[in-house]
Amino acid sequence: MVDAIEKFVLRGGKRLRPAFAYWGYRGAGGPDDDHVVTATAALEFVQASALIHDDLMDASDTRRGEPAVHRQFERMHTGSGWVGEADAFGAGAAILLGDLCLTWSDELLHRCGISAEQIARARPVFDLMRTEVIAGQYLDVHAQATADRSRQRASTVARYKSAKYTVERPLLFGAAIAGANEEIQAAYSAYGLLLGEAFQLRDDVLGVFGEPTQTGKPAGDDLREGKRTYLVACAFEVADEPTAARLQQGLGNPGLDAAGVAELREIIVTTGALARTEERIDGLTAGALAALSSVELADPAARMLTELANFATHRAL
Repeated sequence: MVDAIEKFVLRGGKRLRPAFAYWGYRGAGGPDDDHVVTATAALEFVQASALIHDDLMDASDTRRGEPAVHRQFERMHTGSGWVGEADAFGAGAAILLGDLCLTWSDELLHRCGISAEQIARARPVFDLMRTEVIAGQYLDVHAQATADRSRQRASTVARYKSAKYTVERPLLFGAAIAGANEEIQAAYSAYGLLLGEAFQLRDDVLGVFGEPTQTGKPAGDDLREGKRTYLVACAFEVADEPTAARLQQGLGNPGLDAAGVAELREIIVTTGALARTEERIDGLTAGALAALSSVELADPAARMLTELANFATHRAL
């Protein structure tokens, strides 16, 4: 179990949440501090927990170019000739590993070396972040089960599953450690919500159009999983009945082949859904950067947060 977590946490990922937390801390006047770096690393264990469980719920085969954790343990079971069902063993192991990562996030925060006062300020943000991402994950599952097609619902899922969790709460976590004033907290919140939604929309685009060698996941995986994203909602919104029926038929089909993925991609492009999503990403990013510029931050945090915004919304992985 430890080997699997070490490989998953230490050998992959974008480290966005710790980065936003650290530069949020520095922007609020906090000095460079190895203990704070350790505190922000706790967010990476929360992310590992979310991804391990998410891959299990979505029955995903890969993550970061490697077999998903539950698939790794399925293979261990099969290769060892153990008794019982390999998929059940893999699922059980993934649930436990995800729970262990969440437990270790607590331990790392409380043993990171920052003061008890700093932990007391940061803890409520940390707790709320973890609650919100779980709520967002449930909303995502619920939207798939109910086949919800609305952009409003897709935006709500994006806000709680990603926007708050990826950018806003990590920024406020770092700000709390630094003891930031209300003006900085308000600017971080505005920047974080807008940028976080743009980040999720970019993720949605990559989930349909991304290059597997870059994303580490098969092409069109979000279509096979039936993700009710803003991108898909835009397509349903303007599609005629026959086109909507084709989209509905392919969406959530785990056996969707390359030709099926190509057909759904074409629908998303020809309905203008891709272009509308790209426009929204650009608008959200511009709004986020405007919110960031509304407050004076300690150097070099403003520059780093601008660079992070550009990476988060223009990345290919």
